[in-house]
Amino acid sequence: MNNLLAANFARLKKDKGFWIGMAFMFAAGIFGIIQTLRNEPTASPDQLLFIFPVLIGIVTAAFSSLFLGTEYSDGTIRNKIIVGHTRNAVYLSNLITCSAAGIIMCVSYLAAIAAVGFPLLGLPQMDVTAILSLLFVGFMMVIAGTALFTLLGMLNQNKAAAAVVCILMMVALLVLASAVNARLEAPEFYEGYVFTDSLGNAETETMRNPQYLEGTKREVYQFFLDFLPTGQAIEISTQSTPHLWQMPLYSLLIALASTVCGVLGFRKKDLK
Repeated sequence: MNNLLAANFARLKKDKGFWIGMAFMFAAGIFGIIQTLRNEPTASPDQLLFIFPVLIGIVTAAFSSLFLGTEYSDGTIRNKIIVGHTRNAVYLSNLITCSAAGIIMCVSYLAAIAAVGFPLLGLPQMDVTAILSLLFVGFMMVIAGTALFTLLGMLNQNKAAAAVVCILMMVALLVLASAVNARLEAPEFYEGYVFTDSLGNAETETMRNPQYLEGTKREVYQFFLDFLPTGQAIEISTQSTPHLWQMPLYSLLIALASTVCGVLGFRKKDLK
C-alpha cells in the first residue's frame, strides 16, 4: 500500500488536471473576494470561507474520473496487479489519493481567502471552534463525494464516459439538494394584499403559506438535505447546519458504502 501511495502522489505532482483544479479553486477564492469588495466592502470574510463545498464537487468529479481513467488507458492498473499488488490495495490507494487531492484543492481556495481576503476584509468574526467544525464537515463531505467518484471511475474503463457520468451525477444531486433546500426555506407565512375599495386601496394581510413543510414531512426533507453531499455543501456555504455533527456521520456512511461496493465490483472486473 505504501508503495502504491508513493507512486500515486508522485504522479499527482505532475498531473495537469490536479493543478488545473488547484488553480481554479484559488481563482474562485480571489473572484469571491473581488465581488465582495465591490458589493460589500465592509463585510467580513466569514461567508467567503465556506463557499468551497459548492465548487469542489464538480472539480473533484472531473479530476477523479480523469485521474483514474488515465490509469486504465496507460495500463497502470493492470501493471500494478501483475507485479503483485492486491486489487483491494490498488482501489484503496486510488481512493486515498483522490480524496487527498480534493482536500488539497479546498485548501487552495482557503489559502486564497487567507492570503488576500484577510488583509482586505479583516479576520473572520466566527469562533475558531465553529470554523474548524465547519471545515471538518466540509472535508468529510469531500471524502464522501470522492468515494462515489472513485466507485464510478474504477468500474468504468472509459475515461470520457466516466467523467461525463460523474459530472452529470454531481449536477443532478446539486439540483436535487437546491430543490429540497428551497422547500425547507419556504416561509410559514407571507404578506398578502387585499383590495378594499374601488380606488385600489389595499391593506396587507398575513397569510399562511400552503407550501410550508411541517411535521414528519419537514423532518424527511431535512434528512435528505443533511444526507446528500450536495445538501451538506449548501448548508455549509450558508452556515445553516441544524444537525452539524450528524452530517460527517452521513458522509462516513456514504464513503464506506461506496468503498465496499467499489472494492467488490473491482475484484470481479476484467482488466483488459
